[in-house]
This record gives sequence, structure tokens and C-alpha cells, in this order.
Amino acid sequence: MRSIWKGAISFGLVTIPVKLYSATEQKDVTFHQVHREDGGRIRYKRVCTQDGEEVPYSDIAKGYELATGEMVVLTDEDFEDLPLSTSRRIDVLQFTPAEQIDPIYFAKSYYLEPDAQGAKPYVLLRDALESSGQVAVVKVALRQRESLATLRVRDGVFVLETMLWPDEIRAPDFAFLEEDIEVRAQELSMAESLISTMESDFDPSEYHDTYREALQQVIEAKVAGKEVIAAPEEEEARPAVDLMAALRASVEAAKREREGEPAKPKKAASKAKQAKEGEEKAPPKRKTRKSA
Repeated sequence: MRSIWKGAISFGLVTIPVKLYSATEQKDVTFHQVHREDGGRIRYKRVCTQDGEEVPYSDIAKGYELATGEMVVLTDEDFEDLPLSTSRRIDVLQFTPAEQIDPIYFAKSYYLEPDAQGAKPYVLLRDALESSGQVAVVKVALRQRESLATLRVRDGVFVLETMLWPDEIRAPDFAFLEEDIEVRAQELSMAESLISTMESDFDPSEYHDTYREALQQVIEAKVAGKEVIAAPEEEEARPAVDLMAALRASVEAAKREREGEPAKPKKAASKAKQAKEGEEKAPPKRKTRKSA
């Protein structure tokens, strides 16, 4: 891994030099926009809407559009004068229980590695934080943007998780929250039973990106000049008419799946049975003569 930022954790009078690394990476299959006929790459030019001329990257600045449509142009010098007091510093603001922070605030995760002579104070703060069972709430500036963040310990390493500001979290303003929806005790009990049946320890290695794998197979097949076989379409789930019956069937299916038994297609079996009974009851067909 390559570090993307260098700074220091400021903890009281203690300063711990650290390097910052991105803790996650996207595994998406990337594409280029190409000409359908010959596969040539599509290039875009940076053209000014005022004079129609192509603009070199060195002449491009950031602009903030006002409600009137006027544009305020900001230069690099304008950003340099901004009061980013936490620039190159991770300031510890407080310590708090992790369960008090809603996961909706978390944005991106980074690893922190001790730099230079910072290994001993790094390990000291790490062990103290881990034994306390809390997380550190900090403030940090990354890419000219100040963010709240938390420091926690994972596999012996500090993880810095940047957070959104409170005014960046949308309120769930949905109409159904104002409705008086009645849930019967039997339905609630059956739903709780379904949850209990499906309960297990979380193992992320059990899950994988089936879409990305299928897409990769399509690409490999086209490279090899083979015919691409479409995956079977899954039946679209429809809203349950009888909620109680749907919950009961879900509990039974979950139990069978946990016991390793394949789910029995009840509907298909009943239709086949009805068709067979119809054939047995149906009278023999009469032969009709063809006219000369």
C-alpha cells in the first residue's frame, strides 16, 4: 500500500506521527467509452462555453454559481488562506462509547501507521483505547475538507473513519410514518420467529459479488470467442397477499435451508397434480372424419 497523507495524532501534549492509507478499494469492473464500430477510445475536450475555445488544465479554476447565475471564481490562493487548523493534524476531541455513534455518519475508512519515532506512543494510545472499550472522536482535514472522524482499533491498527456532519444527514420524511398501521400480535410473533430461525454469526467471506463475477465471465467468454450463456432470470418477488401465510412459509423455508434440505416447490407440485387428475377424469377424444 502507498500512503496518501502524512500527519500526526494530537492527544493532549502527546504527538504521534502517522501515515494514512486507504483501508478499502472498489472491485468494480471498469469500462471505457468507445466507438461502437471500431472500438476506438472516446476523448472529451474541455471547452469554454463563453468563447468555444479548448481550455488547458492549468487555466481551469473552481467556480461557485450564485442564484442569479453569476459565477464566483476561486483560485488556489483563496483556499490556502482558509483556517484549516487541523491541517496535517488529527486532533482528539473526546472519547465516547462506540454504540453512541450511528453508523449512518461514517463515510470512508483509513488505516494509520506510526511514522518515524511514533511507534511507542502509537502502541500506548492503541492499547489504552482498546482496553477502555471506547472510540476517539477526532477532527481531521483531508483534501482541503475538514471532517469529523473516529479512531478505533482493528487488528492492532488504528482505523480512522471519516464522518458526515449532522446537517449532511437527511431526515426520513415519509408519509407512512404518519399512518396508524396496526400489526397483529400473531404476525409480530411469526416475524420474530423468522428472525430467530435465520439468526447466525456474521461471516463476510460467505458472501460474494455475483453480478461482478457474471460480468467477468461474459468478458472472458467474448475474449475467447465463445457464446455468452445468459444466466436464468430469478422470479420477481411479489407483495404477499396473506402476510401470515407468507411469514409461516418463510419460517419453514428457513428451517429447511438451515437443515440442508432443498425447498419444495409446492405450487409447481400442486399444478402438476391438478393436471394429472384432469387427464384421468377427461373423457376420451372422439375422432372426426375429414370431408373428401
